[in-house]
Amino acid sequence: MENKEIVTDKNFQNIFELANSSRDGICPVRDIIARISDKWTLLAIYALGGYGKMRFNELKQRIGDVSQRMLTVTLRNLEADGLVNRKVFPEVPPRVEYELTSLGISLMNQMKYIIDWANENGEEIIKYRESKLK
Repeated sequence: MENKEIVTDKNFQNIFELANSSRDGICPVRDIIARISDKWTLLAIYALGGYGKMRFNELKQRIGDVSQRMLTVTLRNLEADGLVNRKVFPEVPPRVEYELTSLGISLMNQMKYIIDWANENGEEIIKYRESKLK
């Protein structure tokens, strides 16, 4: 799709009209995009989508440099939005597992396009960044 086609696509324009008209209220597009577009949310969804059900420390290890507090907040938000299911097992010590819900899986399926795009264009973007630093 060319940029000219995007500009003339009324659907894109309608999204921004809706977002701008509901700034004082909750705009689904702004609210949801803000929630799912942060680094830790994307990585948590990506890890759960790629590896399946995981315990907290396993997920933390897969993601890497996320703090325990940040991962906890991220998982709570994902659970509150219905994207992640948290299951507590009545054991001592308690065992907790996280997995994507069907809604989370549908988001992961959409994220795949962005992930593929990033993989395909990563080198070019890095070259642009490096050229701007010189």
